[in-house]
Amino acid sequence: MDEDLKKNILKTGTSLVGIVCKGGIVMAGDRKVTAGGSVVVNKNFSKVIKLNEYLVMSWTGSLSDALMLTKLSRAELKLKHLKDKKRPTIKEAANLIAMIAYKSIRQPSMIPFIAGTMLGGVNEDGLTELFSIEPSGSATKIEEYDANFSSGMPYILGLLERQWKEGMTIEEGVELAIEAIKSSSARDTASGLGVDVFTITKEGIKQVAKQKAEAVYTEQTV
Repeated sequence: MDEDLKKNILKTGTSLVGIVCKGGIVMAGDRKVTAGGSVVVNKNFSKVIKLNEYLVMSWTGSLSDALMLTKLSRAELKLKHLKDKKRPTIKEAANLIAMIAYKSIRQPSMIPFIAGTMLGGVNEDGLTELFSIEPSGSATKIEEYDANFSSGMPYILGLLERQWKEGMTIEEGVELAIEAIKSSSARDTASGLGVDVFTITKEGIKQVAKQKAEAVYTEQTV
């Protein structure tokens, strides 16, 4: 790939986290977008979004690929709903999005498709599920926690390995998700500048936190 083009591709860099809790799912992400990983071009961009009334999607990788995948996913899910005359399950939705990613990365292109996603949602019977979809198109159900292929993944998984516990409440999951994003942002240069947090329960989807990072300078003794 041309070096100048590579340097200017917008990337979400990213710290993502999905946590399975008692009674639901917690999903969170940071808010920084970079060009080529070295220049910050957006300091207030949400990487965790409500895809529809029962699904939440988060993504990492190339921003253009992630946004296009989101548009295609919304359209294909709506078409499937109309065709089948019933709402897709979370598993069906995850496999559909994985198929789009699978096809995209295997199409010859000067710029390869790069977008990893996590998908959480609530089925019509009230069951909540979380799936991780890698850029090459595999969909894996998450039973504990995940950070997909985000650049902050090593820091997040290390923290969750020690602090996640089976049966933790949604409230505990929200606190842990925020801590995971903040911990990753402290070390990963492609992550930071805020946190978005969503909860998914049988009652529905809620955005429970939206934090923006601001630079604060303090005097030190010299």
